[in-house]
Amino acid sequence: MELSVLVLLALLALSSASPVDVWNNTEQRNVLLNPRIGKNVDWSSSLKVGQTNLEWQTFDDSLPNGAVSIYNEYVGRTDYVCKYRRAAGFYNPYKGPYCFYPYGEKEFHESPFEILVNKDNFEFIEWKDDSDGSVPQNAVETRPGSNIYVGKNKYGLGKVDVKNPAFYLPWKGSEYKYKSYQVLTVNKDVISEAISDVTYKTEGVNVVKYPPETLETHVLTNNDRQELTQTITLSKTTQKEQRWDVSFSLTTGAKTTITAGIPFVVEGKIDVSVEITLQYTQRATFTESITHTVSVLDKIPPNHSCRASMVGYKYRTDIPYTARLSRTYRNGEARWTSISGTYSSVQMGELQVLCTSLLAEYHFVLTRNHQEKKINVV
Repeated sequence: MELSVLVLLALLALSSASPVDVWNNTEQRNVLLNPRIGKNVDWSSSLKVGQTNLEWQTFDDSLPNGAVSIYNEYVGRTDYVCKYRRAAGFYNPYKGPYCFYPYGEKEFHESPFEILVNKDNFEFIEWKDDSDGSVPQNAVETRPGSNIYVGKNKYGLGKVDVKNPAFYLPWKGSEYKYKSYQVLTVNKDVISEAISDVTYKTEGVNVVKYPPETLETHVLTNNDRQELTQTITLSKTTQKEQRWDVSFSLTTGAKTTITAGIPFVVEGKIDVSVEITLQYTQRATFTESITHTVSVLDKIPPNHSCRASMVGYKYRTDIPYTARLSRTYRNGEARWTSISGTYSSVQMGELQVLCTSLLAEYHFVLTRNHQEKKINVV
């Protein structure tokens, strides 16, 4: 009977175990800085996490859309990933506007702090198992080069410290240390990305006109004693260079396309063609071959020569745009987000034909253009 009572008491003790019972904060570490000292932190409104759509946003008394969270079953509540300076921890609305984090064998709570946001829920984030201060590939770091990562175990959110290899949990004023844990990671197994719904902001764009260039010449001679009427046809192929720069880093190795209309300049004004789809490489220049052909009827005086010259004017434009970036993962999951960028191009936007003889100079304006096009990527 006494043995049964002892076993029952032991089971009750185990069932009410707290993080204190797992691995108490007995580690010996050199604490170099009290986190309550040094308040002159350069707080920014947001800090990107690597080349992703994750960012640390300064908390402004309300939860931003996309705030990364877990449901903490141990305490029965939703906690949010936060950090104070380099230390990761948790935020809970019912515990006040503070980030609770472990440091130097203690639990601290501080404000202002930063909260982790997955903008548009675009990144596919996962918790992966690890231990002894190791972290999986593409783990979420609190600050570049800090070697401190977002972690959790069954008791809640905390930090994984690579230099002091373990997971550290803030709990009721103390810091607790664990060998095994999970680390927040970003899934990079992307098979394709597509840029679409491109909208150009042409209003107020400065169109730069370059000095004229002579593209093609042809000499006609009239050795007769009567005026000669002849049609002059000039043709020249030029290159239009264009690129779509984006503010977002695309996934290396994934197949990427862009579907967009192509801006072009007519008499100094910007217009947009119908949409086409191109294979896209970040920072790549698309070269479009355009053949210009013009025919001019010219009257050549007796015993005179005429030089017909095709003269072109190049235009440069830098046009801001917004677009939709869609992403498909190997597991079939699809996500999308809004992006912005700049479309840049240099193109032949105006052609003229000048006919010069000994008697006069004739000036004709091109009415036909862009008869043949071919686009290459370099």
